[in-house]
Amino acid sequence: MSKTMKVAIVDDEKDMRQSISQWLALSGFDTESFASAEEALKGLTADYPGIVVSDIRMPGMDGMQFLRKLKSVDSTLPVIMITGHGDVPMAVEAMRLGAFDFLEKPFNPDRMTELAKKASNARRLVLDNRALRRELSDGSALMNKLIGSSPVMERLKEDILDLGQADGHVLIEGETGTGKTLVAHALHAVGSRGSKKFVLISCSAYDEERLAARLFGPAAEDEPIPALEEARGGTLVLEDIEALSSAMQARLLTAINDQGTPAETRIVAICNLQDEGKTCESVLRPDLYYRLAALRIVVPPLRQRGEDILSLFTRLSEQFADEYGCDAPEVSAQEAAQLLQAPWPGNVRQLINVAERAVLQNRRGSGSIASLLMSDGDEQSDQAMTTEGKPLKEFVEAFERMLIDNTMRRHKGSIVAVMDELCLPRRTLNEKMAKYGLQRSDYL
Repeated sequence: MSKTMKVAIVDDEKDMRQSISQWLALSGFDTESFASAEEALKGLTADYPGIVVSDIRMPGMDGMQFLRKLKSVDSTLPVIMITGHGDVPMAVEAMRLGAFDFLEKPFNPDRMTELAKKASNARRLVLDNRALRRELSDGSALMNKLIGSSPVMERLKEDILDLGQADGHVLIEGETGTGKTLVAHALHAVGSRGSKKFVLISCSAYDEERLAARLFGPAAEDEPIPALEEARGGTLVLEDIEALSSAMQARLLTAINDQGTPAETRIVAICNLQDEGKTCESVLRPDLYYRLAALRIVVPPLRQRGEDILSLFTRLSEQFADEYGCDAPEVSAQEAAQLLQAPWPGNVRQLINVAERAVLQNRRGSGSIASLLMSDGDEQSDQAMTTEGKPLKEFVEAFERMLIDNTMRRHKGSIVAVMDELCLPRRTLNEKMAKYGLQRSDYL
């Protein structure tokens, strides 16, 4: 298991509790035991990070009553029931009430482990989905995902906060891989519609007939209600808006005009146009374009974000290193300059790929960041390492910030350890941290 899941063992017999606990602990679970259902209920909340194994026959509150209580706390919490001889009809009733499965005494320990793993996988999926839903409805969490303190990123965050409070339709433009869909999520989450429905449709993922049915109806039997109706009161995000035919553009404009002001459903259109010489304005009919572009956000390309590139690379490489169970690569001054100079045609999406491959290279003890950037350059080859010139001061400051940031992370905010490693007096270190907006509290 990638993450240790808890197992709450509830049984009035001490020997049985210890036996189950020892076996599941050997199988990699984090176990805790309770002598009664009443005691267990005190520690089992709706977001309990694990599963429950409970006997059916117990004094006081029995297993069936306990199951009903648990299902009222969290209907998705997996509960494995343990039955004695002759209790199978009761176990069948427990399954009807929502138990995950049951084991009849004496049970095979391997079968117990198998069931516990299945239940834990189901629980992990539920908790992950919950966490994702919370994240997508939490404006502050989404804004934190927009990593970077460069002027263009600060301006983007201000635009999101300002336009999020407005009620008009929004057009989001930007190069591929810049994070336009994340911006759309953030716009929804920080505004007054944050608690309402968020529906995302890719206009290029359907043929015209199916797209018309998905947006406007009538919906097919096996599909949800039309998106404009589904998102009523909330936000409808239309990715690849440039893929709409003239007829579909006309229908969308009519639907927008029929809504009135303020709009029942806020539309956020995302334009992914990459063709040379074409713009979103040139491919959309003017009346639709100006309705959508009354509020407009342009997501900056990565090459314009300066030292954010190094901050993002550090964060991503640490995440991948943790995932692969190895050390993140140390970035030299030359490699930092190469990261800053690269044109990044694939933007953040490309940076994610480079960071992951850099971690895998580092695990093997071979390769370089420069080689990864060159391979990503495709036909650009030698031009992959050159972009518009930047002053030397910008490279030096970006590398210095990255170096202090990485060292602070490695030493978990220990000023003395950072001073020793970087050979800096305290006053100089404090001045540089203030200059680069680094707070010791962020590393503790």
